[in-house]
Amino acid sequence: MGKNIDYMMELVNGFLKGKTPRHIFELDFQTEILDCYKKMAREDRDYAEYFYDMLSECGVDVGDNLSDAEFKRLIRRQYKKVKGFAEGDLW
Repeated sequence: MGKNIDYMMELVNGFLKGKTPRHIFELDFQTEILDCYKKMAREDRDYAEYFYDMLSECGVDVGDNLSDAEFKRLIRRQYKKVKGFAEGDLW
């Protein structure tokens, strides 16, 4: 993948591995996706759109009323979908 896509995947992976607290991840994710999306789309438009749909719209954006554990499970599930898309596994 391209460097911007890799950067965003690593941002999410860092949260999932416990390197970043939820409140920092949520703030960083929202800021970085706005900054990186156009660059990600130039690298791979389909992947960038799927990433945005799965991790932003169906992930971080819907997590407000979830506990920390529920939020992490949601993000992990969405992250796996995005990784599967990159590997050609559409769910």
